[in-house]
Amino acid sequence: MSEDSEGTLSGENILLNEESLAQDLKTAIKEENYARAAKIRDSLRLLQEDSKASVLAANTRFYNSFRHGNLAAMQTLWSKGENVCVVHPGVSGITGYDLVMGSWEFVWAEYDFPLDIEIRDVQVHVRGDIGYVTCIEMVKTKGSSWGKQFATNVFEKVDGQWCMCIHHASYIDL
Repeated sequence: MSEDSEGTLSGENILLNEESLAQDLKTAIKEENYARAAKIRDSLRLLQEDSKASVLAANTRFYNSFRHGNLAAMQTLWSKGENVCVVHPGVSGITGYDLVMGSWEFVWAEYDFPLDIEIRDVQVHVRGDIGYVTCIEMVKTKGSSWGKQFATNVFEKVDGQWCMCIHHASYIDL
């Protein structure tokens, strides 16, 4: 796995490794190089089975969909059902998949994309089929100053995939 300049795994590096391996696997299969494809498949499986890395990659996919206002990508990231919840800064909790997705459309209605989003102080914790990420979100929209939130993103493993079930962001002072 790639490491960032400080020698730690980043969600973006993990996601890039996963995407690169998946593309290499397709190429090896297309070229009928099955021995190479088997090695790539095994590397991809190991990467995906590393729970912390997988949760961090899911968290990165969340912020990429947020950054680009990509509702279709956001919809695929979330667990389906009535148990999901989002707490946008300054608003009470919204529960249920359909209402949560509607809240993202509402939040994004005023934005021009892509947004500038920086994630800092990322901590990843996993226990069984539940994982969570805490971080500081720095979000800037066109023509505005940076907003800073403390975020907790909770993921649950559903059919082998890490899906978001809770996103809670609260304003903090810059």
